[in-house]
Amino acid sequence: MIRFDHILEKVSGRFSEKDIALLQKAMVFSARAHKGQSRRSGEPYLSHPLEVISQLADMNLGAVSLAAGLLHDVLEDTDVTAGELRETFGKDVAALVEGVTKISRVQEASPEMQRAETIRKIILAMTDDLRVIFIKLADRLHNLRTLKFLPEAAQKRIALETLEIYAPIANRLGMGRIKAELEDLAFRYVEPEEYFRMASIIEPRRKKAEQALAAFQKTLEAKIRDSRITARIEGRIKRPYSVWQKMRTQKVDFGQVYDFMALRLITDSVRNCYQALGLIHQNWPHIPGRFRDFIAMPKPNLYQALHTTILTEDKSSFEVQIRTAEMHAMAENGIAAHWRYKDAEAAPLLKEDHRLDWLREMVELFKEQRDPKEFLKNLKINLIPEEVYVFTPKGKVISLPTGASALDFAFRIHTEVGLHAAGAKINGKTAPLRTLLRTGDIVEIVTSPEREPARGWLSIAFTSGARHLIKRRLNQKDHQRAVALGRKLWDRELSLFLLPSGFPRGKELLRKLEAAVPVSSRSLEDFFALVGRGRVVLNRKIIERVSPPGLELRRKGETGAPAEIQVKDRGRELVRLAKCCAPIQGEPIIGYLTTGKGITVHAGRCPWIVKELLSPDRLVEVGWGELAPAFSKAGIVVTAEDSPGLLAKVTAAVSALEGDITKAEVATFSDRRGQIRMTLKIRDIDHLESIRREIGRIKGVTSVERA
Repeated sequence: MIRFDHILEKVSGRFSEKDIALLQKAMVFSARAHKGQSRRSGEPYLSHPLEVISQLADMNLGAVSLAAGLLHDVLEDTDVTAGELRETFGKDVAALVEGVTKISRVQEASPEMQRAETIRKIILAMTDDLRVIFIKLADRLHNLRTLKFLPEAAQKRIALETLEIYAPIANRLGMGRIKAELEDLAFRYVEPEEYFRMASIIEPRRKKAEQALAAFQKTLEAKIRDSRITARIEGRIKRPYSVWQKMRTQKVDFGQVYDFMALRLITDSVRNCYQALGLIHQNWPHIPGRFRDFIAMPKPNLYQALHTTILTEDKSSFEVQIRTAEMHAMAENGIAAHWRYKDAEAAPLLKEDHRLDWLREMVELFKEQRDPKEFLKNLKINLIPEEVYVFTPKGKVISLPTGASALDFAFRIHTEVGLHAAGAKINGKTAPLRTLLRTGDIVEIVTSPEREPARGWLSIAFTSGARHLIKRRLNQKDHQRAVALGRKLWDRELSLFLLPSGFPRGKELLRKLEAAVPVSSRSLEDFFALVGRGRVVLNRKIIERVSPPGLELRRKGETGAPAEIQVKDRGRELVRLAKCCAPIQGEPIIGYLTTGKGITVHAGRCPWIVKELLSPDRLVEVGWGELAPAFSKAGIVVTAEDSPGLLAKVTAAVSALEGDITKAEVATFSDRRGQIRMTLKIRDIDHLESIRREIGRIKGVTSVERA
């Protein structure tokens, strides 16, 4: 068990007496709150918060963060209240503890919903104060180190959650050290067979690899010393999970994992980084395609270093990572390494930090995307970005996730560029917006003021940011169409009445509408949108409620002849016959208020009606009007025994009843059956039924069905 005195030694050089006093106070409070409690390992419960703040101290966080780390479980596992914490330690410490506690309290039914809700709470907590996630990551790290004491089902659940949520978040924050240990600890429980297979591959080679690293490190140190470059060099063996991931994703065997052995050269300036790189390439050949300059083009989490892989005289391969001390601190502890906020007010600085653009994008995604499957899909793209680097015509570097298209690039440049993108030029050649980008591409977007997003763009866009902006614009267009339709329906409804001169307009009309309809609207535009979407059904009662006394119906002659379809309790509407069932005059019909299209009239026999697939609150009572069409079209399918003269008999039956055949198709089958598909011109449903009965009497006919 780690000792509190050891942690005080870690922070003594940078903490004031007031900071130390705060930690001591939190230590005593935590010890009392957890008194008598034990971990599953049998250790006193206090061992856990001590391990957590040891990690926080290694991240160079401030006293408030460490105090919250000592207290992070008291709300969850003891009788201490949030009010008591605020009174004893102030609002900052209490807020951090409450933030960590909220993340832990997720009670959703399905695992998918649990993951989505956990991530939602993490991201919202991070936007309030990023220090919450530092404490939670330290908490999760120690829990994984003691995972062997939990039941097997809990082990796998916690480990899987770590690989899917916590390790990717640590990666996004650039916290390489935490991320790597979380992955290795979880790997053993999520993929035990693969874990032990990797161990059987790596462990026999470890001793030899360490000896080779030490020997090459000594040689390289001598070269660096002779060149008078100030630097220190560290060796590392690639971790099991990282090796397994590379073998699996790149479909290579262990011998092709060239960065299994790596040296980190840490110097004092960017200039010395490039000088060291030149020195290394002068002395050892490097493997083509294995050099990456992450100083000039940082990763999305702002990781910076030069990476090169070289071959020594004995054909051993070593990856060399060259970085400054500041870059090294960033690679190990990420944004926590130079956490400018420390224990200061974090919110304003959070808005300025470009490393957290993805976090703000996720917050926007939460507001728009409620489907957990879609959200988790977009989250994966944002949290685990395999990036490509492309260039604008002016040479600016743009990083995008692998799989991004020219359309994603357009939205990354500027929202308006994306919304009006008409095409692209990639490396000087015209290319469609769906073209996938590769590292090194020079991309130019061609725009047009007339161009607007279409739903098909959602299948082209890969990044959640682009998809979010496309959906938002499509929703705006849908809203505009609904407003236009609603305004048209309102005007048509009013045209049925003789309106007095005092009929309300503007704000007065909106005020009266709020009392007349069951849903509230912030503006007349909102009201018209509700009408256009079918959420408000206009009728005489609404007009009467908003009007002053004296409203009269117009005379029939002034309103024009009635339409072919009459809508009960409503004025004139945009009405159309459904194509799915093609209603015929005289048969039972029902209206359905379709968003943006007015009323669609279905036959009562329509599968959408029979199977109750249509929303009942949008069904409208309709009937056939006085001026229904003189003729309608209907399709029938005649099935019969295949016999000579069948078609002639059927057409004769139709003609005898004054039906008109506009189209006929005949097919025969191997089982001696025949089928005739016909389109008829008939007067009404009774006329059609007479024709069906007459055809049904023909010898050999087995069925006559509506098409």
